[in-house]
Amino acid sequence: MKKIKQILALTGAVLLVCMYAATLIFALIDSPAASGLFKASVAATILVPVLLYAFILVARLLKDHNYDQKDDHSDI
Repeated sequence: MKKIKQILALTGAVLLVCMYAATLIFALIDSPAASGLFKASVAATILVPVLLYAFILVARLLKDHNYDQKDDHSDI
């Protein structure tokens, strides 16, 4: 499980670096599509980490909630 978390963390870090690079490239390109791509890249750069953090929080809460339910039923 620890190895999987490390691989996912590294993949996430690489994805963020790629999104930052894409944002920079779209900012420097002089093309009609560059403006829309730049806006999408900035939005993804902000939203992806926020959503990942939210998923991690929900997973922790559900994990703790399932653990508490198992403890409650063992007393019966």
